[in-house]
Amino acid sequence: MAGAEEPAGRHLELEPVVSLVDVLEEDEELENEACAVLGGSDSEKCSYSQGSVKRQALYACSTCTPEGEEPAGICLACSYECHGSHKLFELYTKRNFRCDCGNIKFKNLECKLFPDKAKINCGNKYNDNFFGLYCICKRPYPDPEDEIPDEMIQCVVCEDWFHGRHLGAVPPESGDFQEMVCQACMKRCSFLWAYATHLAVTKVTAEDDGLVLNVDVVGDQEVIQPENGAHHDGALKKDVPEHGKAAEKEVKAEQMNQPCTSSSSEADLQTAFKNQHLNTESQSGCKLQELKAKQFIKKDTATYWPLNWRSKLCTCKDCMKMYGDLDVLFLTDECDTVLAYENKGKVDQAADRRDPLMDTLNSMNRVQQVELICEYNDLKTELKDYLKRFADEGTVVKREDIQQFFEEFQSKKRRRVDGMQYYCS
Repeated sequence: MAGAEEPAGRHLELEPVVSLVDVLEEDEELENEACAVLGGSDSEKCSYSQGSVKRQALYACSTCTPEGEEPAGICLACSYECHGSHKLFELYTKRNFRCDCGNIKFKNLECKLFPDKAKINCGNKYNDNFFGLYCICKRPYPDPEDEIPDEMIQCVVCEDWFHGRHLGAVPPESGDFQEMVCQACMKRCSFLWAYATHLAVTKVTAEDDGLVLNVDVVGDQEVIQPENGAHHDGALKKDVPEHGKAAEKEVKAEQMNQPCTSSSSEADLQTAFKNQHLNTESQSGCKLQELKAKQFIKKDTATYWPLNWRSKLCTCKDCMKMYGDLDVLFLTDECDTVLAYENKGKVDQAADRRDPLMDTLNSMNRVQQVELICEYNDLKTELKDYLKRFADEGTVVKREDIQQFFEEFQSKKRRRVDGMQYYCS
């Protein structure tokens, strides 16, 4: 009735209007994310024939290789074809890995896709992730006993996953970092501290007798080589290369052969050493040695790095040898990054993408579009409920399961159509 007021407590709520284009765009975004995670990995062919793949989607089978057995990893295709009903741990991606499926580590299983494998892949590297354990706390993820919301971050060096609260340095709140190096790897690859002062994402300024340090000040720290070469309260340590020590001895010898003309001879000695030391390093062309000549801090924390930070690492002969000795040569390879891996998946998807649904939609009139939207919503709801059963049981969805779903869906659709009554006026 016109002018009548609505009953108290009753409000007209309009349902949000979602177009089919919106739905398709949302599904496309989810598909892009899935393709990024899989990185273009082949879902039908075992990757063993490719040798040690630079990066690929990997899984570990708890059914075949439980904790206490030898760790093993399997490729995407084998996770579907050979371990479809098994309990799997998703490892995301590991570098330079060759599929283990069916080798000597699998006592009662032969690979269906590539049975002719070597007994063992000596080049593969394993950690606790292959048994579903992560971080220094060695806990599963998701952890049913952990009520603290926390994200997991993968170390770019050891490729283990860590809780943000267990890294010794809180991840940047903005999340504006590309890669992380964990505490243990920073200790093993201590040369990275010289770079961290200038390149790491999180920098906190700390004044030391007027000298500003662009470094984080969380946890235990060790200040290395101040730029003016002076010691402050015993907290500073020199990190002088061997050729620098020799130069220092030469300068001291020259000073000893000359009479002391003023009380500033010690300062002159330090200035002479600094100049000769820097000249030697500029001639060597080593970025790392130039950074080591300045002040930096070593701490017991993880570090967070921005996009393209690897391109700033020195690639001189001595540094490349050091990377090889530390087994981190991959740090000089921009294609090794997880970002490059994800982009490869997106590019491969774009190359193979066909969108017949959008073409069909554009050719329809409005009534046909509405009917298609209804059919699509029914399909989406039923498929979501169907797949939820697999997620709850922790089992892999196989091709036969999807085929069975669509057969049942078509059967229901035919029954609905056959049961409709039509009236003529």
